[in-house]
Amino acid sequence: MKCHEVDYEIMGSDMQVVEVELDPDETVVAEAGAMNWMEDGIAFETKMGDGSEADQGFFGKMFSAGKRMVTGESIFMTHFTNAGTGKKRVAFAAPYPGKIIPVDMAKIGGEILCQKDAFLCAALGTEISIAFNKRLGSGFFGGEGFILQRLNGDGMAFVHAGGTIVEKQLDNETLRVDTGCLVAFSPGIDYDIERSGNLKSMFFGGEGLFLATLSGTGKVYLQSLPFSRLADRILERMPPPISSDG
Repeated sequence: MKCHEVDYEIMGSDMQVVEVELDPDETVVAEAGAMNWMEDGIAFETKMGDGSEADQGFFGKMFSAGKRMVTGESIFMTHFTNAGTGKKRVAFAAPYPGKIIPVDMAKIGGEILCQKDAFLCAALGTEISIAFNKRLGSGFFGGEGFILQRLNGDGMAFVHAGGTIVEKQLDNETLRVDTGCLVAFSPGIDYDIERSGNLKSMFFGGEGLFLATLSGTGKVYLQSLPFSRLADRILERMPPPISSDG
């Protein structure tokens, strides 16, 4: 299914919103709860699946929904359609501070792999599925876990991440990063996990026990502030619970 051709505008700097412009009968699909506002004339409906296959059938939808459950995401997605006349806009935002990355799927080979909670929204026709990492080591120790999200299509997709976003183009090169800082990468990149130095460096270096190794040719998107790191800092500074005894 050819993706709908949507226009967009990204607003803000540190807590961004993407406003998607839809022509009549155009649709954008999004994670449940991601919508911020929409203009009159936009109709929305919660559906099982991404709608990339119109004749998928009930069992096909159930299978797709089951795969999303494995990633910890909702089995339902919300479809926003311009049911009126003229151009209409609907806006989406990430659930925590960071940046929104617009990805033109047609320009990167029609596919991208990303951490399981990075997907925000995409033009109708984009297939949102899962990709099992081939190496058990990557699954057990990688920040993205054993399962990654795979986006397929030829339209616009939007992913979000924390802090500053850095896009790197590897040309038969290798890059080592903190596992939590990896957001997404193109299918030409080989992803693996390696130990971060000797035992002393692993336990006292402060860089974590393992690093992600990215090798090959393609695009890599990195984030400076993984949500897990932000949550850890907040929890460290929370006051201890007050006991009700005495």
